[in-house]
Amino acid sequence: MILLPAIDLIGGRCVRLAQGDFARETNYLADPAAALADFAAGGAEEAHLVDLDGARAGAPRQHELFATLARTTDLKLQVAGGFRTREQVASVLDAGIARIVIGSLALADPAAFTFMLDRFGPDRLTLALDVRLEEGAAMVATHGWEVGSGRTLGEVLGQFPAVRHLLVTDIARDGMLSGPNVALMSSILAKFPTVELQASGGVAALVDLALLRDTGAARAIVGKAIWEKRFTVAEGIVHARG
Repeated sequence: MILLPAIDLIGGRCVRLAQGDFARETNYLADPAAALADFAAGGAEEAHLVDLDGARAGAPRQHELFATLARTTDLKLQVAGGFRTREQVASVLDAGIARIVIGSLALADPAAFTFMLDRFGPDRLTLALDVRLEEGAAMVATHGWEVGSGRTLGEVLGQFPAVRHLLVTDIARDGMLSGPNVALMSSILAKFPTVELQASGGVAALVDLALLRDTGAARAIVGKAIWEKRFTVAEGIVHARG
């Protein structure tokens, strides 16, 4: 399993939100380029960046920053936030970004996302499904986690058989350091064994990475635990690899 250290960005600042709530922001006063350099020094080969301004606005806000960071790091960058058109996707991929995360667009316009999968290829796009557990069902939320789609994760993913990279966040655990939802990740891979699952939300300790690795997840996205110095990137990589 690959460790993806994460940076959430608001106005170019490195932050973390609790359960996606902009009123519960922690500002780490770190330069994102310096943070990426630290990740690389710890042995990371990839990183995950989120334009929270773009995610909230539903339009690009920090895509130029993504492009700048891609030019200054050797890390493969996966980026998310505010992507709504194929022109936006093409522009950021051309700037050197490895993969782009698409969430709300896939729910609002499945045909457009299907076209993007065909146009850019399944290795360049990651489908993000953010879920809340309701009576045992993984229900997908959208628009910065503020709106319920009324659809299950299985229903949405079933629309896109070409998807290779799938990012699933348990909203209740994101930024809470409460441990990942191992049962959820295991159940997803039992139903969709061919996807490369990226598990997000709740990692607090090195043992959590071992648990996620054992589910068969391809990647674990870790933000707050690294920023709060629960463990280092280097330590995380060792436990993720097993």
